Amino acid sequence: MGFVEPTPIQLRAFPIILAGKDLIGTAQTGTGKTAAFALPILTLLAKHGAFRCLVIEPTRELAAQVETAFRDYGRFTDLRAALVHGGVGYGKQREELKRGVDILVATPGRLLDLLEQRTMDLRQVSILVLDEVDRMLDMGFLPDVRRIVEKISTDRQTLLFSATLPPEIERLAAWVLRDPELVEIGVRRSPAETVTHAAYPVAAEQKFDLLMALLERTNFDSALIFCRTKHGADRIARQLKIGKHSVAVLHSNRTQRERVEALEGFKSGKYEVMVATDIASRGLDIAGVSHVINYDVPEHPEDYVHRIGRTGRAQNVGDAFTLMNGEELPALQAIERFIGQKIPRLKLENFRYLYTALFEPETSGAKRAIGGGRTHRGYSFGRRRR
Repeated sequence: MGFVEPTPIQLRAFPIILAGKDLIGTAQTGTGKTAAFALPILTLLAKHGAFRCLVIEPTRELAAQVETAFRDYGRFTDLRAALVHGGVGYGKQREELKRGVDILVATPGRLLDLLEQRTMDLRQVSILVLDEVDRMLDMGFLPDVRRIVEKISTDRQTLLFSATLPPEIERLAAWVLRDPELVEIGVRRSPAETVTHAAYPVAAEQKFDLLMALLERTNFDSALIFCRTKHGADRIARQLKIGKHSVAVLHSNRTQRERVEALEGFKSGKYEVMVATDIASRGLDIAGVSHVINYDVPEHPEDYVHRIGRTGRAQNVGDAFTLMNGEELPALQAIERFIGQKIPRLKLENFRYLYTALFEPETSGAKRAIGGGRTHRGYSFGRRRR
């Protein structure tokens, strides 16, 4: 698969997992976390047998991605991986379980459904992986996770991965894990150093016009635009399509087929822009995203780090633009305190701005940033590269 050297989290996690110890892993996005647990688990399982490994993921997309990774890594073994999640029928999933699997990747809701229907049980599970646990906390899944864990033997190995460790997750970890080793890679609060940040102050009614102008003047390979709400994502996508952009949409109201098609189309280059809610901000492996644009400033500073983690992955360079109106200034300042750095305020040349008080303290600096000799990576004020 082209892997040559293990990443830092892989280097530290492999011996712990192979020794059968419990582990808490925290690492920035794009650091090879899935392989950090999947490769040693395949080594420990060795050959096809009983259902022994359960991996719990917060979303369908992440579950599908991790199950694909297990299949890819284990293609020259006889180990079997299967996937269960909501949004699709039960028939195919029941058939796969009946045929026998070694590794099951699941979302909490569908897994509980299958357990209650007695389609399966967890008596022989000896390795449990709880992945993206802070996302599970955000989505209200921790009570479901606890119900699932209670059905698994305490004589097991447990691996917990989370980008952050708030008190609720620390309490869960204390209950779930036994004498865990902690592997912490990088500063939890810091975005990738390969990403350039910029905030664009603008009056609320001009936000979409500024977005269109930025896309026209920016040299981008693929752009991921984050909106706060599903309705907002749909509205922005419709307007972008009118503006002759090829657009995919990803949020939880889309059917599973629509979500898969959007993700695959964006990855393959069929769509140059994807508009999404925070469902796409965690863990999704989307290579080649050159620009992340926050159409709405995220309410929680952690979400900023997760959103912009979709670009600048695996040491590639990327740009993160944030469009900000006056009401969103406190949220942006909270992000700056969280990441420990000031995000430059920029103005786009030759854009007919309406007055906004946001320009008052920083107009001269912003003008210098674009107009006065400093070049901003990713800009070509001519034709946009396709």
